[in-house]
Amino acid sequence: MAKEKVKEFDTINDGSHAIRRFSIGDGLIIVIITILCLTCILPFIHLAAKSISSNTAVMQKSVVLWPKGINFDAYSSIFEDGSMVRSFGFSALVVLIFTLLGMLVCTCAAYPLSKKRLKGRGFFTFILMVPMYFGAGLIPTYLLYKDLNLLNNMWVLILPLIYSSYNMLIMKNFFQSTIPDSLEEAAFLDGASNFQILFRIVLPLSLPILATLSLFYAVGRWNAYADNKYYTTAENLKLIQYKLYQLVASAKEAQTATLSEAVEVTSTPEVLQAACIMFTTIPIICVYPFLQKYFVKGVMVGAVKG
Repeated sequence: MAKEKVKEFDTINDGSHAIRRFSIGDGLIIVIITILCLTCILPFIHLAAKSISSNTAVMQKSVVLWPKGINFDAYSSIFEDGSMVRSFGFSALVVLIFTLLGMLVCTCAAYPLSKKRLKGRGFFTFILMVPMYFGAGLIPTYLLYKDLNLLNNMWVLILPLIYSSYNMLIMKNFFQSTIPDSLEEAAFLDGASNFQILFRIVLPLSLPILATLSLFYAVGRWNAYADNKYYTTAENLKLIQYKLYQLVASAKEAQTATLSEAVEVTSTPEVLQAACIMFTTIPIICVYPFLQKYFVKGVMVGAVKG
């Protein structure tokens, strides 16, 4: 009986084992994962096909996963209009500043709290975790931003959200589970300060969690538009996702979709919406593959209870 079990495995060069026998359970898991992947991929392909299809084919509902009557009129309208391009550039600037400041604040909070030598560590951790569970609400927040002169200001889209209790907790657990205390003690004996240890030892060893949380910050800010809707009215402060929201909302209400009065749009609302969605989604899709390996490793290690 034992020999039969051993035969089910093949020894690989690195000493690990691979299962030789393919079971029904394995097939079921593959089917489920395939279906879940298709639920994410097929809608994206459908939108991509619609965005470059002719207006007639889209109105006839004949476009599924392959474009018909290929043309790029919707994309031409987006670039000729300029408002979407300006919003795209403004969004990229906001995301960049937001991610840098967010990672700075998160690191400055997580690193001290990961050290046992910090007196009152439990109290400070509790205080910093309170915003994760409680919020003042929309109206008090609006009044506070008004008193701070943040309304209709680019910084209202950046400063209020740069601290994330969730991200801080993940980074704190990563430091506790990955960076050995003996390494820092040796650096202290060599005369290194806390900042030298952080920037020369801890951060270079923490690339997975830094890439993971940077992706969290960037994607979260890129996809958000509620604060842009509530706290800004200036046209030059509209993020790309808010512009897309206005486009979709106007199309639903009046069955028309326009970018601005300066440009004549020849595409139907459905085609223009699809093109705008692709225009705002592709950048994130292009960035994600380069950070995926760090993303998976960082989440798994950072999830260890500290």
